[in-house]
Amino acid sequence: MNILMQRFKDVLLSVLPIFVIVLILNLTIAPIGTQLMLRFVVGSVFIIFGLAIFLFGVEIGIQTIGNLMGSTITRKKNIWMLVILGFILGFFINIAEPDLQVLARQVSLVTSGLISQNSFVIVVSIGIGIMVALGLARIVLKIPIHKVFTVLYGLIFLLVIFAPEAFLGFAFDSGGATTGSMSVPFILSLAVGVSSTQAGVASELDSFGLVGIASAGPMIAVLTMALLSNIQTLTGSLPQPLHYEGIILPFLKQIPLLIFEVTMSLLPILITFLVFQIIYFKLPKKQLNRILKGLLYTFVGFVLFLAGVNTGFMEAGNAIGYAVASIENNWIIIPIGFVIGLTVILAEPAVYVLNEQIRNVTSGHIRKKSILFALSIGVGIAVGLSMVRILSPHIRLWHFLIPGYIIAIALSYFAPTLFVGIAFDSGGVASGPMTATFILAFAQGVAEAVEGADVLLDAFGVIAMVALTPLIAIQVLGLMYERKVSKKELS
Repeated sequence: MNILMQRFKDVLLSVLPIFVIVLILNLTIAPIGTQLMLRFVVGSVFIIFGLAIFLFGVEIGIQTIGNLMGSTITRKKNIWMLVILGFILGFFINIAEPDLQVLARQVSLVTSGLISQNSFVIVVSIGIGIMVALGLARIVLKIPIHKVFTVLYGLIFLLVIFAPEAFLGFAFDSGGATTGSMSVPFILSLAVGVSSTQAGVASELDSFGLVGIASAGPMIAVLTMALLSNIQTLTGSLPQPLHYEGIILPFLKQIPLLIFEVTMSLLPILITFLVFQIIYFKLPKKQLNRILKGLLYTFVGFVLFLAGVNTGFMEAGNAIGYAVASIENNWIIIPIGFVIGLTVILAEPAVYVLNEQIRNVTSGHIRKKSILFALSIGVGIAVGLSMVRILSPHIRLWHFLIPGYIIAIALSYFAPTLFVGIAFDSGGVASGPMTATFILAFAQGVAEAVEGADVLLDAFGVIAMVALTPLIAIQVLGLMYERKVSKKELS
């Protein structure tokens, strides 16, 4: 219970800044109405309790399962078994990722059904499965991670040249949306399990990077699908957040739907774990019960968290974005976007999972505050630049993404290897449910209010920007860290 209380304190301090910012905007330049504001308050309470319970459950359930599976399939010393199981695990863990389902529904709508929700989910999940298999093989075969990223993003850049521009936002957003609160803890722990069988420093270095490799899969898969589909233009409109009446009733209506959604998210993990338990693990009853209890905590926490995000945060984000962008001096949306990005990242569940793994793997040598600071700055810049793009429609998404990824790949040849893996993992970790809901809804609201902005082309892509900037920020932190260590050794 001490761990649960600590998680509650951490989450409370993380969500508080977002709450304060929305409250200040509501009382000053962007009033959103008493009912919506009260619903935002209730949503914040749901998020605080839900996220604390979720993180506690992940620690004793999901991460343990990932570690056990990773180490077990690696000890079999069969590279083909590792690749096949890696693909299966990656595919089934991702296919029920809630963030992906949200994005897939949006894609189906804006393409007027030309790309169905199910086909988009399957294509993206195949991409994730292939990359998880590739990432696990990389660890065993000891292939330098910067070379893998160079090849993957070289392929992505090549596809970008030929793919229709309308698909770029979907493709790059899918890379962030698929690495959500369910898949990230599992993939991170899977990497730790596989790398733990390696000797010496390799175990520490190879514990990171698998999420980064996995997030490249959906980009490649969606861009390839775009080329094969021969669809050049898209029609339709973005889905708008649902407008509810009342304060408590909307949460009660959402919870049954979320119970089903989260059950579908956790079921593949539970079934896969039980199969491994029967065939390989054969864990004692006490350890088995602890893991199952962790899955139950994860389930309850995730339902509460998503209820708070979907019902309290999403509509408030859209309304705040529209209200601020509607004022005469709407350039103020740029610094406001920066501050929102700076604080929203602190409430992403997977950020804490990544930080906990960093602390465990490095024995606390890399400080949690340093990683959080770099991530916050990176995401703040990403949201700020996204606001610039909406205010200046002639600036396209690829004007930021292509130079940004070139810089990130170039840095991977100079930054410490450990930080390269952490950086590319953090890109997927940063673009979780808070980004896919509050920030995306905020960007949609801004695009609706700005004259000349295209809600479809300009609102999509904000998740991609959030997934990009941490790659640069964390690697720069690594270079600073290396320089600091060198100075200490010389003195």
